[in-house]
Amino acid sequence: MGGTPQEQEGREFAEEKSSLWLIALGPLVWAAHFALSYASVAVFCARLAEGSLLPWRLGSAALTALALALIAGIGWRAWKQWDLLSDYEWSQPDATGEHRHEFLGHAALLLCGASFIGVLYAGLPALFIETCR
Repeated sequence: MGGTPQEQEGREFAEEKSSLWLIALGPLVWAAHFALSYASVAVFCARLAEGSLLPWRLGSAALTALALALIAGIGWRAWKQWDLLSDYEWSQPDATGEHRHEFLGHAALLLCGASFIGVLYAGLPALFIETCR
């Protein structure tokens, strides 16, 4: 890549900044899903102590599907950033900026996997809870 050293440094910083956001997004979606799921059932049951939880269950299923789709999209972007097999130089495994960028993609992918499983487990109560009592 051409340009002045300051321009190159600016590009590298922008890539690292986006990589750090990528790492944080999967767990952030998981935490938001967890908080919204449990807060919504608490509010729903406080307002409607008697009756069916079917509206909440349907809403929770939609929220879970949305969270899983978001995490899958973030994971796909992390997979593309990791890019292990396409351009890795096996003969020169030095610690360059590109390797660091790929490592951050790998870390983001692993965190997305853990977040995906966390959202699945946080969404399970919607399958089993039938009433507020």
